[in-house]
Amino acid sequence: MSDTSDLVAEIEALESKLAEAKQSITRRFIGQERVVDLTLAALLCGGHALLIGLPGLGKTRLVETLSTVMGLDGNRIQFTPDLMPADILGSEVLDTSADGTRNFRFVPGPIFCELLMADEINRASPRTQSALLQAMQERVVTVAGADRDLGLAFHVLATQNPIEQEGTYPLPEAQLDRFLVQIDVNYPDRDTERDILLATTGVSEDKATAVFTRDELLAAQTLLRRMPVGESVVEMILDLVRAFRPDEPDASERVRDTVAWGPGPRAAQALMMTVRASAMLQGRLAPSAEDVIDMARPVLSHRMALNFAARARGDSLAELIETTATSLTRTEAAA
Repeated sequence: MSDTSDLVAEIEALESKLAEAKQSITRRFIGQERVVDLTLAALLCGGHALLIGLPGLGKTRLVETLSTVMGLDGNRIQFTPDLMPADILGSEVLDTSADGTRNFRFVPGPIFCELLMADEINRASPRTQSALLQAMQERVVTVAGADRDLGLAFHVLATQNPIEQEGTYPLPEAQLDRFLVQIDVNYPDRDTERDILLATTGVSEDKATAVFTRDELLAAQTLLRRMPVGESVVEMILDLVRAFRPDEPDASERVRDTVAWGPGPRAAQALMMTVRASAMLQGRLAPSAEDVIDMARPVLSHRMALNFAARARGDSLAELIETTATSLTRTEAAA
C-alpha cells in the first residue's frame, strides 16, 4: 500500500512541476497550448517530435524555450541541400603534436547535445537525413568505426514546412516512424496573436526560467513508465492501431478502400507512452479512453498513408483517424 501511496505522491509532485514548466514556457511562446502539451509529452516520453507548420509560427522559439525550461543543452542545425553527414555527426582531424607525432582527434558535431533542433529537416539530402536515423533510434552515432554515445537525454525536435516542397526530400517512412508524435503548428487565434504583438514588439520580453534539470527530466521519464494503465485502455490502443491495417480481417470497408499501409507495433508503443503523458499533463493519475482519442492523430498520422484513390477523392487522413477512434470508443463503451 505504501508503494502505491509513494507512486501517487511522486506523480502529483511531477504534475505540479509540469504546470510550473508550462507557465514558464508561455512567457515566451504565447498560446498554442496544444502544441506545448504535445512537445512536453514527447520529452516526458523520451521521444522525438516532428513539428509541421508555416514559417513564422514560433517553432524555433518553442524549441529554444524548451531547452531552457527543461534544463537541456540545446543545438540547432539548419538543414540545407549541401549539408553533409559529417556536418552533423562530426569528423576526425589529423593533429600534429610539438614532437612531430601525428594522431587523429575526433571533433564532435552539433548532434552531441541533449535537445537538437533539426530545422527544415526535409531540405537535406537522404544521405544526410539518414545520419540522424541511428542517433534517433539508438542514441549512438558511429564515426570512423567507433560508436559514440549521445546519452539518455538526447531528443530531436525537427521542423518541416508543409507548403514549400520544391527542392526538398520527403522523409522516408522508416525515419518518420522514429518520431514519437507529429505536431501540427497552426495560425494563432486573434486574441493570441494580439498578445504576441504586444509581448514581442516592446523594449523587453519576458524570459523563460529553468524548471527542470537534465537528471530531473530523466527521473520524470522513468516515473512516467511506472504510471498504471488500465486493461481497457490497453485493449483500446491495440484495437485502434490494428483497425487501420487494411490487411487485418477485422478492418472496416472504409479502411480497406482508403489506407495504403497502416501503423506498426511502434505506433502502439508510442500510444502507450503518450496517453500516460497526456494524463499527467492534465493532472490525472492514470490515462483514460479520452487520452487515446486525444493522442491518436499525433501518433498515427505520420505512420500511415492514404492510397492513390483516396487522395484523388480528397479524403482526409486526420478525419479518418478521429472518426475511427471516436467510433471505437463508443462501441467499447456500449459493450
